[in-house]
Amino acid sequence: MTFGPDPRAELVALNRFGLGPKPGDLIAAAADPRGFILQETQQPRAALLELPQLPNSSAALQALFADQQKTRAERERAAAQAMASAAQAALVSPAMAATPQAPMTAATALDAKPKPPEPPVEQKLFRAEAMARFQKQAAASAGLLERLVAFWSNHFAVSVAKDAFVRAAVGPFEREAIRPFVLGKFADMLRAVESHPAMLFYLDNQRSIGPNSAAGRFAGKGLNENLAREILELHALGADGGYAQADVTALARILTGWSFAEPDSGVGAPGAFLFKSNWHEPDAQILLGESYAPTGQRQGEAALVDIARRASTATHIAGKFARHFIADEAPPDLVAKLAKTFRDSDGDLKAVTVALIGDDEAWRAPMTKIRTPNEFLIAAARATGGLPPDPGPTLNMLNALGMPLWQPAGPNGFADTLAAWATPESMKLRLDVSWQIAQRAKVAENPLGILEVVAGPAASPETRDAVSRAESRQQALAIIFMAPEFQRR
Repeated sequence: MTFGPDPRAELVALNRFGLGPKPGDLIAAAADPRGFILQETQQPRAALLELPQLPNSSAALQALFADQQKTRAERERAAAQAMASAAQAALVSPAMAATPQAPMTAATALDAKPKPPEPPVEQKLFRAEAMARFQKQAAASAGLLERLVAFWSNHFAVSVAKDAFVRAAVGPFEREAIRPFVLGKFADMLRAVESHPAMLFYLDNQRSIGPNSAAGRFAGKGLNENLAREILELHALGADGGYAQADVTALARILTGWSFAEPDSGVGAPGAFLFKSNWHEPDAQILLGESYAPTGQRQGEAALVDIARRASTATHIAGKFARHFIADEAPPDLVAKLAKTFRDSDGDLKAVTVALIGDDEAWRAPMTKIRTPNEFLIAAARATGGLPPDPGPTLNMLNALGMPLWQPAGPNGFADTLAAWATPESMKLRLDVSWQIAQRAKVAENPLGILEVVAGPAASPETRDAVSRAESRQQALAIIFMAPEFQRR
């Protein structure tokens, strides 16, 4: 599958569908831009992130639980010691209290200086996951699979701002519930996401109890509809997907008992998914006009499969997919084509991705989108080989640019529109960050050579002239990073 001699095509390939060119990528993509991008779809395991230092979600959460238990024990021990010391001090005689104390020497003062506290376990886990993700993105062949991972991770958003639990589990969540399915079936991804401890905790389903369940009748606790509502509104059908409040309630009842094993539960591996049958609403439920028999956990699994196959889900996913990759106002014919592919393939996300990249309109559309902060920083690292060896600088820059890693303001994820990222204040921040990256870059290449890496023949005369006239190497690199050829996708 070829596209033609247009030099813009390889830039579209690597910017619109990938994470930006590395040295030599534009030349490699020139002969067959579509084929260059689609190569990654022939290697589905390339989306996985499997490193021995990255624990699975259960192990990560067990480490968190153990650390929290240790912290509680230390706090209780310190409180007990303080009480004992206070009681002992009250018994000291006035004469002893008046005894002069030995002066503190420089040596004893040095010994008394408190050591900086160890970072909590969840922060260590988060930083290790962040670094692995950044490295994976920077080293990816074209970056299509990493773009798909980021898209679906944002679609099924959780936020580390919720609790240390999510901070510990968010990396495993992406690795276990998103990456294995970006070229698989949407129904499989939906089931993996909604049963993952990170999502269950983020949307409070671990505390949702069926009113007529054994636990509900005994404890009088009730239903939580957060997960059910976001599945219907955000994850699958869409806000206009034809559901009513009664469907939200029915799905919430169907998903009661979907939880995870806690440290003191005595059932299952702590931190792993656990179906609590005594919390599950025991009755049949009517959801979106269909009846679901009371089959425990299988009731929820059946409901999610049917939700994934509904026409409104196909339309919602197709529209969001096209808006992410092509334009805020996605071409209606393209959205219809992607929705049909989704329906005809039973939600095969590889088929939807191939259909998107195979569509001529996806290549002809003007490059009006702007890179997200994460895409911007990774593109700069790919162009210069300048990814910092520690995740701190990249995490700090993402924070400054308004896209803290895995920390959207709500379950709808980060905005995916031009207006969200191209405000005057946002562009000023990008300029500041571009200067920081330029100062840190260690590339020996002449700035015009870097321009060839990121834009090739598609670089405009104005951009070439601005780079040539720069007063310093750092200024020239910052100009490249802020150029439309670099920022647009």
